[in-house]
Amino acid sequence: MFNGHKWQNVRIARISQRANIQFAVALGGCLLLLLVMPIVANAPQSAVRLHVIAHSDSLLDQSIKLSVRDAVLGAMGPALETAPGKAEAREQLLKNGDALQRAAESALQERGANYSARLYYGDAEFPDRMYGSHYYPAGEYEALRVVLGEGGGENWWCVMFPPLCLVDLEQAGEPAVSDEIVFESALAKLFASSK
Repeated sequence: MFNGHKWQNVRIARISQRANIQFAVALGGCLLLLLVMPIVANAPQSAVRLHVIAHSDSLLDQSIKLSVRDAVLGAMGPALETAPGKAEAREQLLKNGDALQRAAESALQERGANYSARLYYGDAEFPDRMYGSHYYPAGEYEALRVVLGEGGGENWWCVMFPPLCLVDLEQAGEPAVSDEIVFESALAKLFASSK
């Protein structure tokens, strides 16, 4: 006589076994990722980000956004590369606000844009992001925000200090890192806290 109940239990056991194996592989992959991915532990406290928001999503406005980004980075890049810490980077940005505004407006004028740029300095929310091999978690960061025209288009962001924008642009090598930044392994932290 056919016992459907017995076969159903065997089938459930096989599915459960397969799910356990898949879970173990996924967990192992996550743990491996935590081992090899340096996390900038105090990123929000030690970083200043750049956020450029396009006028619209048109190809022209997106291209103009990148021109303004390049102009702003060109105007401030060298000063931020030599800043010893976040406070000095903030001071440089605030002291050179007029030069940054002129750089953004000049880029807009060169591209024939019929709108202006508004620059803001303050706290803003950012998603998580990789810069080279460094992971910056989502959170609130000090930022220079450049809003172009209506600010209704896709945006672009990077870390201005420490200067990782070029790493994001070129994906070239390891960036120089300020003494203010501490890199920690999330896995090592987990093991240390379990002792």
